[in-house]
Amino acid sequence: MSTNLTGHLLIAMPGMGDPRFAGAVVFLCDHSDEGAMGLIINKPVSDLSFAQMIGQLGIEAISPPKVPVLFGGPVETGRGFVLHSDDYDEDGNTMHVVGGFGMTATLDVLEDLAHGDGPEQAVMALGYAGWAPGQLEAEIQQNGWLTCDADAGIVFGRDMDGKWEAALKKLGVSPLMLSADAGRA
Repeated sequence: MSTNLTGHLLIAMPGMGDPRFAGAVVFLCDHSDEGAMGLIINKPVSDLSFAQMIGQLGIEAISPPKVPVLFGGPVETGRGFVLHSDDYDEDGNTMHVVGGFGMTATLDVLEDLAHGDGPEQAVMALGYAGWAPGQLEAEIQQNGWLTCDADAGIVFGRDMDGKWEAALKKLGVSPLMLSADAGRA
């Protein structure tokens, strides 16, 4: 593995072959020689609100925050992950990610959010994206993804449709400049 991309964003290129990742922006929670794990941060689940979800889990909300519920990826879609600001730590169950982010996958973080004791900023993801060792690096080399530093404004922003373009803008890239065709120089 050449570069550790933990805490970075993956930006799907227009020629992305997998429709589940078309136009996706993925926050990488972990990237190592064992593979990579990330959460898609710009594909909202249209038929489920955070209030409905915690209600289904039997969590009584005092004032449920407006936390977006996202399609986090195709792996374990019945499992929830809360990507949040690093002002929250759930007794050793929080994965601290470089750049001021944390990820917690326990019911406690949902209860804390429902009771106003959770992190300042958060998104809820159902499922995750996973890559086997070397798979992500190969996809990047094949022009499947661009990468950039994560930015809380993009990660926690509410404009889901604008996240892909905002991530490209961080790189100084216009979507009009991108081609769906991979090439070799």
